[in-house]
Amino acid sequence: MKSYWMQSDGVNADINLREVERPVPSSDQLLIRVKAAGLNRGEFILSHGLHKAGAAKQIGMEAAGEVVSCGPSVTGFKPGDRVMGRCPGAFAEYALMSEPETMMMPSSLDWNQAAGIPLTSLVVFDMLVVQGQLKPGEWVFITGVTSGVGVSALSMAKALGAKVIGTSGSQEKLDQLNALGLDVGICTRAPNFYDAVMKATAGKGVDLVVNTVGGSVFAECIRAMAFEGRLATVGYVDGVLKAEMDIEALHAKRLKLFGVSNKLRTAEQRSAAMPDFKKQILPLIESGKIVPLIYRTLSFDKLLEAKLMMDTNQHLGKIILAGTQEEN
Repeated sequence: MKSYWMQSDGVNADINLREVERPVPSSDQLLIRVKAAGLNRGEFILSHGLHKAGAAKQIGMEAAGEVVSCGPSVTGFKPGDRVMGRCPGAFAEYALMSEPETMMMPSSLDWNQAAGIPLTSLVVFDMLVVQGQLKPGEWVFITGVTSGVGVSALSMAKALGAKVIGTSGSQEKLDQLNALGLDVGICTRAPNFYDAVMKATAGKGVDLVVNTVGGSVFAECIRAMAFEGRLATVGYVDGVLKAEMDIEALHAKRLKLFGVSNKLRTAEQRSAAMPDFKKQILPLIESGKIVPLIYRTLSFDKLLEAKLMMDTNQHLGKIILAGTQEEN
């Protein structure tokens, strides 16, 4: 089967397409024929530490596809099922999913939409619900709201009854997010949004911050937080890994700061929130209250083109790599 691999020297990375053996599912795994896979910026950023220097690794982290076969301990799925989930090596003709991280595909979605959900939406669920404890009526502030994670966070927050403020360097993209319910769009890439946030929230500040940008906006995010506000750090695409901390604000406003990453989590920890996600979020997807925003779907042989599109910030929402058309 065809599969994309990435090899890094710690500074640069080389991506190539290889012919490898089709994987065989272990006891709790499903083998799926990949119909579509979602791109995620973090898996290509070497500083995120997902790829060790010198080691080649299959890439791709989320997919939708048809179950081909199941390991002996799998009880909730069968061949022919249409599923979606987090899975290593998703940029391939076939990939493996573990049963705890696999979901039946909502009938309201097509393959491309389903492929844009598993990783991104579970990360957002972690930020907003599991750790963020978001309540209806609260204000959410998303830096980089037009990114894949940003758009997903916007859609889920609105479905959960929150009000959302977001930043982007593109006014055109912000305008397009009005249809998804963006309450306030701030056109900026700089840490200069405090006044606009305070004006929108009548001087209160925001209850939950989703920082997809990194250290360059961290201090300004702290300034813009309300009493007992929470701040989720989910990425650092700006490459700025250190920032000043206003200890007085942290103390006086009783703030909570937390990170959102699967890098050091065990498989059990990664899948722990899945039952609640299925109960709380899948019905919102099925009913159309949450609809994945797909920017572009490219053919399987266009991964490098898709990555360039993402690296140059052309997209609004998710970029999807289609499955191959070959029947193996």
